[in-house]
Amino acid sequence: MMDNQENSQSPLEGTKQVANRWEKELVKKLATASLLEQRRARRWGIFFKILGFSYLFLLIVLWFPDKFNLFEWESVKSENHTALVQVNGVITADTEASADKVVTGLRNAFKDNKTKGVVLRLNTPGGSAVQSGYIYDEIMRLKKKHEDIPVYAVVTDICASGGYYIASAADKIYVDKASIVGSIGVIMGSFGFVDSMEKLGVERRLMTAGEHKAIMDPFSPIKDGEREHIQTMLDEIHQQFITAVKEGRGDRLKDNGQIFSGLFWSGETSVELGLADGLGSSSYVAREIVGEEKLIDFTPTEDLVERLAKRFGAGMASAINQSWNLNNGSGVDMR
Repeated sequence: MMDNQENSQSPLEGTKQVANRWEKELVKKLATASLLEQRRARRWGIFFKILGFSYLFLLIVLWFPDKFNLFEWESVKSENHTALVQVNGVITADTEASADKVVTGLRNAFKDNKTKGVVLRLNTPGGSAVQSGYIYDEIMRLKKKHEDIPVYAVVTDICASGGYYIASAADKIYVDKASIVGSIGVIMGSFGFVDSMEKLGVERRLMTAGEHKAIMDPFSPIKDGEREHIQTMLDEIHQQFITAVKEGRGDRLKDNGQIFSGLFWSGETSVELGLADGLGSSSYVAREIVGEEKLIDFTPTEDLVERLAKRFGAGMASAINQSWNLNNGSGVDMR
């Protein structure tokens, strides 16, 4: 009887077991398929992200090829060229025209074995005497080391003061007839508010260690001998400037007492005075003087991180700091 009852129940139980196994298999297959689909979607997502970033990077490279120098460096390796190094803007540290960047560009230009001549293109009102002197000295050093590579300075809109200091190290200087050239002088500026303070009834409480530590303080009167001391220093730096120009230009300079007075002239008149050698652009010099029309720009450029940092505050802070220093007479400028 027992055997018969078990036998009579077994078909139903067997059906349930089969159904359970089928459900488990179905759930397992669905779960596996879902995992595979998720993995496949994740892989395609990664692929399309990489593809998107690659496409974006390619667009940036094609849109700003001069910032990456990819095509230029390929050309550098394959053919002779005229190297170009640019000096744009005020010549101070941490700017496009800083000595570090200009000197780096010059060294790379001279180092390349396909460089047949170097064009230093200047568009600057001048700037730091120290930064200008660094660049001048490096040009003179590189010229002695690479005697077979000539250096030409080409002036666009303006090449004044510290800019001309740099240009005078070149073998020859070319200008546009309307360029502004000269301003061979030195300046240090500040403001004086002593009388205004007295009228307003404001007392200046300034404490220093050192008799002349506050020599350029705009709220304090200049003490005896301080003006003469500053003038002596400026005359000394001016003489350094004059010596550098005479060393670079030699007997090409005309005998004119106004050349070193701080005055400036048009490019056309600068040629007559011997401050420049002729009229011409960068492409003219490369084609007609160097003999290699292809210009390759060796000027160092900021990377993306540096540009973003300056855009979002670092550059503003630096500009404010520089402005404060200049207004308080903490630097000597050739402008």
